[in-house]
Amino acid sequence: MLGPVAAWHADGTAVPLRGPRHRELLGRLVAARGRTVALDELVTDLWGDPLGAPSSRGARPPVRGTQRSGHDGEGAPGDGGPRDATAAVRTFVAALRRSLEPGRAPRTPARVLVTDGPGYALRLPADAVDARRLEAAVAGLRGTAPGTALHRADDALALWRGTPYAGIDAPWARTERARLTELRLDAVERRADALLTLGRAAEAVADLNAHTAAHPWREEGWRLLALALYRSGRQADALAVLRRARRVLAETLGVDPGPALARLETQVLRHEAGATAPADVWDQVADAYTQGPGARVRLESSAELLRSLAVTGGLTQARERRLDVVRAAEQHGDPELTARVLTAYDVPGTWTRSDDAAQAAEVAAAAERTLAALPDGAPQALRARLLAVVATETRGLRGERGPAAARDAVRLARASGDPAALVTALAALALHTCGRAGLAAERDAVGVQVLDLADRHGLPTAQILGHLLRMQARGALDDLDGAAAHAEAASRLGERHERPLVGVLTTWFAAMRLAAQGAPAAEVEDAYRAAARGLEGAGMPGMAEGLEPLAVLCLHVGRLHGRAPEGRPGGAREGASGGAREAAGRAAGAEVPAVVPVPVPVPDVADDAWGPYLPWARPWALLAAGRRGAAAAALRRVPEPPPGLLLEALWVLTGRAAVLLDDVATARRARAALLPAAGQLAGAGSGALTAGPVDTHLAVLDELLADQPG
Repeated sequence: MLGPVAAWHADGTAVPLRGPRHRELLGRLVAARGRTVALDELVTDLWGDPLGAPSSRGARPPVRGTQRSGHDGEGAPGDGGPRDATAAVRTFVAALRRSLEPGRAPRTPARVLVTDGPGYALRLPADAVDARRLEAAVAGLRGTAPGTALHRADDALALWRGTPYAGIDAPWARTERARLTELRLDAVERRADALLTLGRAAEAVADLNAHTAAHPWREEGWRLLALALYRSGRQADALAVLRRARRVLAETLGVDPGPALARLETQVLRHEAGATAPADVWDQVADAYTQGPGARVRLESSAELLRSLAVTGGLTQARERRLDVVRAAEQHGDPELTARVLTAYDVPGTWTRSDDAAQAAEVAAAAERTLAALPDGAPQALRARLLAVVATETRGLRGERGPAAARDAVRLARASGDPAALVTALAALALHTCGRAGLAAERDAVGVQVLDLADRHGLPTAQILGHLLRMQARGALDDLDGAAAHAEAASRLGERHERPLVGVLTTWFAAMRLAAQGAPAAEVEDAYRAAARGLEGAGMPGMAEGLEPLAVLCLHVGRLHGRAPEGRPGGAREGASGGAREAAGRAAGAEVPAVVPVPVPVPDVADDAWGPYLPWARPWALLAAGRRGAAAAALRRVPEPPPGLLLEALWVLTGRAAVLLDDVATARRARAALLPAAGQLAGAGSGALTAGPVDTHLAVLDELLADQPG
């Protein structure tokens, strides 16, 4: 909508819009933001009052039977009555539906442009409309740290393609155009303000010059331009701009400058409009630091800087340098120095799979060596932190060392009385409170302790961690409202303290919540795709790899009911008959797939797109391809899920595949594994996906096993 009305399919191809009336109708429904627009209202919006004078924007459709050649549903001059206008709108709606959903089968209900009571509504996710993304981006600028605000403003302005609803002169379009233009101007000014706060005043000057020339009545634009010039060392130019603003406001609006402009002029004259920008402070401190401490202090400081870099979004860069610092520390031969370096990189995590398995193993080994070398009198808190490093770097691995290290870390940290050390130890313990199904309540209890410590001792990073842990655990316990409250609290803290990765995690939670609440599958899949885009470049491959297709597969498996699969009949290729597939298979000398129902839509992706989850996805992909024998063999090779937040979801995939394939032994193992999680949502403890209620899957497994002897 931020330009001429246009639409694209998910694959990037343009949606064909046959003419200006189709575009106007689509724009009107988008502007309604999902609300129903009555048919009479649409007629009025497109042609004016059909019972009164003709609209200045075009004639009403002609009387039925008198349409001129080439009309093509767009309407031509004539004297048609309201019935003809109504029919024309219905024609446009039908054409739009064909364009928006070209693959929809005849006589099946529309999912995008729907009939609702007396009118029509457009059902689109908020992030599918550029105008709504602009609104959200500009709203997100308020109260946001300047670095984040700059990126968000850039994202908002990049959406702009030209005049909103260009070519449409209806009253509703003029109202929307004015509103969206105001949002864009607000984004321009907030972007400039962020640049000024970041000490990049010179970069703001050119855009502000253009902004004030195009919109001379906006005092904030003049103020920012003058301030940018002053902070760029151009005091005379700043004063000239302020005087020009005074003259323009007087000549065009007949008003004097407001107090903000008047105050700035005084500050410029007194040389009081400067500011020590964060970038300047950083440069000054860094320059002073190079002249100061020795190598040992610099090593510890480097580890602390890497931690700050990691938690504020530079996770990849921090991880790339961490081993260098650890190795350098070990070369000094001082275990307490190495311990301080290892533990300074205290980056709390909520995902139970490592981002770099090789690095994690090396860091864990260094921590074990350091633990063994620490003198007996080393502080308990330091030893607890080292044990937490061991536990954190061994998360997601089978074996007892990680969980034991986490428990020992918590014990020593409690004895030390150091609240920060205890938070670190509890964070490590949470990563190991998922070795079997049904531990969501225990994980929630860890989150409660972390939040209590964080609130009492003013630890903002720990506050974020506590809310994220409880977001995950309450979701698993099917308390979606409670989980959402913790997600919102974490998001607010993330904004305040410049922790951009928090938003990545809460976006995944929002998608998972849609799935758990039974939203339409297409809407949930769109939400998962959007969440996956947020992981791109976030530096969390341990979470990103395979998560999107796994989430979609779990969505559909979670909605299976009963032992008999639901959905369309047929095998690998929709529309191909079983006989045709058998003939083709025999002709090629290939395995002839058994003709079985396709149980669920399985994401059509390459094997490597499944990441570490391929063994659990393969039986489903083979079933969807009609290869029942191969699916059964693949199921027999599926390993037990590793410890982690997705353990229940992977057991659900295993168990439900076993039901479809009549694999009684595997079904028994899945039931036994899932039973402790009765009453919970499978996979929701990840805060990223769910395979639905565990009870549903237990009932299906019980139905299969009830028919078996013994």
